[in-house]
Amino acid sequence: MFFKNKKTYIFSLIFSLLISPSFSQTAVSFNEKGDPRHNIFSYRAQFWKDHFKNLSKGAILVDTKTRSLHYWGQNGNYRIFPTSVPLNKKLTRLGYTKVIKKVVGPEWRPTAEMRKRDPQLPEFMPSGPDNPLGSHALYLSWPSYRIHGTSDTRKIGRQSSSGCIGLYNEQIQELFNLVEVGTPVKLL
Repeated sequence: MFFKNKKTYIFSLIFSLLISPSFSQTAVSFNEKGDPRHNIFSYRAQFWKDHFKNLSKGAILVDTKTRSLHYWGQNGNYRIFPTSVPLNKKLTRLGYTKVIKKVVGPEWRPTAEMRKRDPQLPEFMPSGPDNPLGSHALYLSWPSYRIHGTSDTRKIGRQSSSGCIGLYNEQIQELFNLVEVGTPVKLL
């Protein structure tokens, strides 16, 4: 095993031991009736060396099947976040890209295809609490694809986007502060 710190190793080991087909999904939290309060996402252990050559700029892996984003920093520190993913295979782009721009308070311009699917969408939305891109956005080298926040927490853990990867606003802010322009990204 090639872990930079003991905490990452223990975290990965615990998940590797606990995850089996019978434990394939875990609720984020439960309400007083025992029902999931948030959406469901599953976990599958990922290791950066299976996807990237090095961590010279860190690395982001988005697992669209488990709806999770894995981040490894240059020093090997590891974080995992639950995400929203595209609505269907047609909207899902897979492969390698990279972070080309970071924006606090992004503006939103739905694509022509998005407006065709939903003609009620505005042509433009300024940054703010109702903006679908949330508080922070990482722009990818693929046109119109982002890793961004969302104020609509119901979307996390679901197939709910037109191609982007969404995180809770608090978590995109954390990731935003860790990532640099040029960080490689893989969606699988």
